[in-house]
Amino acid sequence: MSDADARLAQIAPSILTADFGRLAQQVRDADEGGADLWHLDVMDGHFVPPLSFGREVIAAVRATTPRFIEAHLMVARPGEQFVDMAHAGAQRLVFHYEAAGSAKAARDLARQAHDLGCEAGIAVNPETPIEALYPLLDALDQVVVMLIRPGWGGQQANLDLLDKVRALHARLDAAGLAMPIEVDGGVKAHNARTCAEAGATILVAGSAVFNVEQTPQQALAALREVLAR
Repeated sequence: MSDADARLAQIAPSILTADFGRLAQQVRDADEGGADLWHLDVMDGHFVPPLSFGREVIAAVRATTPRFIEAHLMVARPGEQFVDMAHAGAQRLVFHYEAAGSAKAARDLARQAHDLGCEAGIAVNPETPIEALYPLLDALDQVVVMLIRPGWGGQQANLDLLDKVRALHARLDAAGLAMPIEVDGGVKAHNARTCAEAGATILVAGSAVFNVEQTPQQALAALREVLAR
């Protein structure tokens, strides 16, 4: 990826580490700081152990920001939540390949998302080979490569998993397909450019944006600075 491409990488804040007592202000602060879109992590306590939030929080963020919203469904039965997420204002529904269970089921879920007027994204856990997604690329609008085990914020990214991003980027280029590649988990100022250079076009940032050391505006400025180098 060129320097210009790295500068164009989008930043998608995740609110997992935000102050929920003043969530609306946190969202507005990040929008002011240059957030490109919002990545909202829905966890059910089954696919991943933690519980996070559901449609009410999606709707609250939707009411606060004009930015694009994607709902990352870390849930055991994602299709059962598609209608709620779409009605709450999510514009892209991201489900896990592992939750789908098969390529056919994943294709059916992508179709369900499209039928609701949403984009369809798929996420892969660290242990899942990226090649498992190749038969599905024509049905998808986005791929999310997890750089951590899903479910908890604050983990360190496994940058060896960027080889998946590089392989997917090459595959899309060879097929003449244009599709966002997102990385999720442990993205910080010190590794953001490495992620972009590997071919990631969207960087999910949670504790890198919402932390006690910086305002969201300052944190997003720091991420932009390293991407622009």
